[in-house]
Amino acid sequence: MDGSEQSGSSPGLENSIIPAAGRSDIDLEKGSETEVLTCEEFLRLEEGKKDLLGQIVDGEKEAYKIYCDYAHYVGFSVRKGKNAYFLGTKNIKAKEFLCSKAGFKEDEPEATHSKLESRTGCKAMVKFEVDENGKWRVSRLVAEHNHELAKPEERHLLRSARSVTSAKMSSVFRTLLDAGIKTTKVSAYLFDEGIRIENVKLSRKEGQELINSRRLMEIEPGDSQSLVNLFKERAAQDAMFFWDIQLDKEGKLTNFFWRDGRSRIDYDCFGDVLIFDTTHRLNKYICSPFLGINNHGQTIMFGAAFLMDEMTESFVWLFSAFLKSMSDKLPITIFTNQDEAMDKATEMVFSTTHHHFCGWHISKNVPSRVHNFNSDKELKGLFNKCMQECDSEIEFEETWRNMLVKGNLESHEWLKYLYESRRKWSNAFNKDVFDLGIKSTQRTGINNNVLNVVPNTSSLTKCFLQIEKLLHGWRQNEANEDFNCNQSMPPRAIKQSPFLRHAAQVYTHKMYKLFEREFLDGVGGGLLFKEFPCGGTLYQFKMKMHDDEGLKEWIVNLDTLSMEVECSCKKFQSMGILCSHALRAFSLKNIARLPDKYIVKRWTKEARKRIYSSGQNGTSQQGHMEPESIYLNRVSRYCYELATRSQQYAGARKILLNALETAEKSIDNFFR
Repeated sequence: MDGSEQSGSSPGLENSIIPAAGRSDIDLEKGSETEVLTCEEFLRLEEGKKDLLGQIVDGEKEAYKIYCDYAHYVGFSVRKGKNAYFLGTKNIKAKEFLCSKAGFKEDEPEATHSKLESRTGCKAMVKFEVDENGKWRVSRLVAEHNHELAKPEERHLLRSARSVTSAKMSSVFRTLLDAGIKTTKVSAYLFDEGIRIENVKLSRKEGQELINSRRLMEIEPGDSQSLVNLFKERAAQDAMFFWDIQLDKEGKLTNFFWRDGRSRIDYDCFGDVLIFDTTHRLNKYICSPFLGINNHGQTIMFGAAFLMDEMTESFVWLFSAFLKSMSDKLPITIFTNQDEAMDKATEMVFSTTHHHFCGWHISKNVPSRVHNFNSDKELKGLFNKCMQECDSEIEFEETWRNMLVKGNLESHEWLKYLYESRRKWSNAFNKDVFDLGIKSTQRTGINNNVLNVVPNTSSLTKCFLQIEKLLHGWRQNEANEDFNCNQSMPPRAIKQSPFLRHAAQVYTHKMYKLFEREFLDGVGGGLLFKEFPCGGTLYQFKMKMHDDEGLKEWIVNLDTLSMEVECSCKKFQSMGILCSHALRAFSLKNIARLPDKYIVKRWTKEARKRIYSSGQNGTSQQGHMEPESIYLNRVSRYCYELATRSQQYAGARKILLNALETAEKSIDNFFR
């Protein structure tokens, strides 16, 4: 194969003269600063050169390996130089491997952390040429170094000598695990922030596969199959029970997802905001529930999973399985931890859903990521303001810029990444996104309520049964709240207020208390206002707190004819209840009843009622019949929900069965 060489800017490759075929030159030139070699180092160099010269190998990996072996024997580390290609192709014609101390680092702006300088301008290198048969031959060797070589007892610390085979990695795992270190801790040690994965010469995916294989070995015999058997048993008992599993390349069970029929009904009622939590670790798995908030402000569960790892592929599989179980109904907003793999998977599967990061998770990471925050309270205060207190994007940008300048953090890589994803964690960009006012996945109390009672060494089946037990308790608490709401009225701060009387009739007790607090803040005199008539039935109000010396002001626009109100705080858009400013405007115009358009059904006592009846949930409209599969799923869930509600009472069962019998006769008559 013939062609011209295309080279990069590597100093040696650009300027070297390629010797004639069949001859190898040994360049004994040293750098400008020569290191005096000991007798032992000289002998190692000479012996190593004899082993390397004349070597012919079949490819780049083998070429790199033999030079790394030589470097390890002599006492230095290797990095790769740039390639030279045959003209017009991507076929390598020549390649250099350099001493890791070759060249010098370019001057960098002042960083927030110190890094040791290891470059010395060393000239040591090897050059391979590739012939027309694809054989790699050593054509040039610069053997001497201008720095001290590693001693025999230090060579294992050389970066290029840290190539870890699967067998060696397994041995490392066994040693760590036998010492009592949990598998999740081993994973974090090798692949998170402790040691960069490049040091062990494995991709993150390859390393995770090794960890997974070890975890599978640790699982109690039959534990995975016992869990699958439980899934099958539940599916036989519950016609709407859904489960799915993922297999690895060898056909072994790795990831598990399930949800019961009640969770499907719950998702129809309260699936507008989804919380995905991965903070609870079992010894071998990550327990990952999908959570929501019901009309009483209580945590509910839409499904759960056991994950072997936190790779993008696993999250994509899980999110897809979850949506499949929910007839591909997307939530408005999803909350997750701040994790790159999870972020990618969320964008792929929940493509039209608003994605928010957990504020608690970010706040927890800040002290370890930005050390200045530990000693500078003002700097940390600016960051917290960016997260929660900025009322506009302009205010966020100004506050963020002030924080970077004050802390000399303009070049901080983690903060750059955080800024790029600012729409996922700063309130300034999400004021009009419906998120129930949630700022953190921790508000659900999943770690306090769900699995702290489950030892992290528990089997999958024990953990599954414990989740079922906890879920039963949650649902019983919800039933108790439903009963209280149906049988009693919450005490009202102003008994004669028609506004509060109406709110107490429609809202659950929990939501009424939140609404009452907004109402009292609005009408209690704490808000100063200015009224601006805008013609006809349109009015604008500018409001601020009575004791607030700052410039924070809210603007409320009200139409007394259509009863439409809008406030610049956007509380109704994000939470679904009116703010104190809007309620103050209603009060000023003597509006004594809460307009129906501002009563969001998910917060009312009737949140679960009539969700499957005609005209609800995307059902058929005049002149349009919904697809058969959608109709079948909707009616199935309708019947399931009624059957679930009636199953414990003989009278209720009789009512439902009589209604179904009547419906059957009517359908028979229709077809006749």
